[in-house]
Amino acid sequence: MIEHPVVVIGAGPQGLAAAAHLTERGQDVVVLERGTTASTAVREWGRVRLFSAWPELTDSAARRLLEPSGWSAPVSGYPTGAEWVDGYLAPLAEVLGERVRYGLTVTGVARQGRDKVVDGDRGARPFVVHTRDAAGGEGRVHARAVIDASGTWSLPNPAGADGYPAVGEVASAPHISYRIPDDVSAFAGAHVVVVGAGHSATHAALRLSGLVRRQPGTRVTWVLRRGGTANVFGGGAGDELPERAALGSRAQKVVENGAVDVVTGFRVSEFRQQRDALTIVSDDGRELTDVSHVFALTGFRPDVDLLRELRTNLDPALEAVAGIAAEIDPNIHSCGSVSATGARQLAQPEQGLFIVGAKSYGRAPTFLALTGFEQVRSVAAHLAGDHAAAERNELELPATGVCGGAGGFDATEGGCCGTPAVLQIGARPVAVG
Repeated sequence: MIEHPVVVIGAGPQGLAAAAHLTERGQDVVVLERGTTASTAVREWGRVRLFSAWPELTDSAARRLLEPSGWSAPVSGYPTGAEWVDGYLAPLAEVLGERVRYGLTVTGVARQGRDKVVDGDRGARPFVVHTRDAAGGEGRVHARAVIDASGTWSLPNPAGADGYPAVGEVASAPHISYRIPDDVSAFAGAHVVVVGAGHSATHAALRLSGLVRRQPGTRVTWVLRRGGTANVFGGGAGDELPERAALGSRAQKVVENGAVDVVTGFRVSEFRQQRDALTIVSDDGRELTDVSHVFALTGFRPDVDLLRELRTNLDPALEAVAGIAAEIDPNIHSCGSVSATGARQLAQPEQGLFIVGAKSYGRAPTFLALTGFEQVRSVAAHLAGDHAAAERNELELPATGVCGGAGGFDATEGGCCGTPAVLQIGARPVAVG
């Protein structure tokens, strides 16, 4: 199959880095991107500032590929998503040139002439990557190996606490958003609810808190599924990512000064529409009333159907690559101690298939760009036959000072990595009902 290229799905940070490493090693590579430009998903959250600094956001092979063009790596500062694209990802895609093909959505991957069930001669058959262009035209690209770096951005989790949309969630779609808001001015004087405990929800709560200060009558309620606020505000001084620590500290302040109300242990089960407002009902019967808009920011999930005709090994809970699932399980920890990042841990039963980047984490949070860059470095070395380089672990992660596990889903305090010194929140009682 040497006549076929390695196909990379997605021209995001990890997909482009994979192409850079493969190019540097003299391997034929094709990157398939659904958008019309590089890193379409990153552009969609372009106004959000990253809490990784510039040196942690560029890949080593990509830098070596870019530098002869006159590009120089930014050495300090925390870019927004748009600045990341304009300052690094778009130039990288430009240098990769015709290796990156735009406007092609990958609809599935299979072995040529073999569905998932067939064993015979399976490993000797090339992959067939099925595509669809913007006009609906179908295509096929043959590959000797496939690196799935498609991410999870296209599949946000619902507000419903059991993993499916809550009753009435689909019908209430005009009142629910699943992305961080850019402009919140339209919600002046309204009651807005944020659902979620991660960094996206924190960003949204902070933006809306500014509207509360500027526009009297605006209310913001922050809904947490867990029984307490442990880990919501980050690791404080224990977090070696200063911008992430600062994000948590700012969120804690707006809660303490009453700009944002917090409701804990609230698992959304139903949305009821009443004229132009919603009532949100939890599984224990509590209600949030007169809600104009909801930002459901409860994380993302991978597109597992994309690889349904291939043999994969995914963790049954996280839908993450099984080889790294134990180290990233948010029920246990996510303390910046991940070491299983190489080709060996990422390999699938389908020889030549690798899932990398945010998609390798499945539904688990806390993925860092540095982790993805190390993943694709190792995978590219493996595909080039440099197994010694593939086995090396060159990853050095900053300590996070936070973790997903909180001792128990209903726990009000605690967690595997400790908690911030100040846990008291709310300057006034939360109005529920």
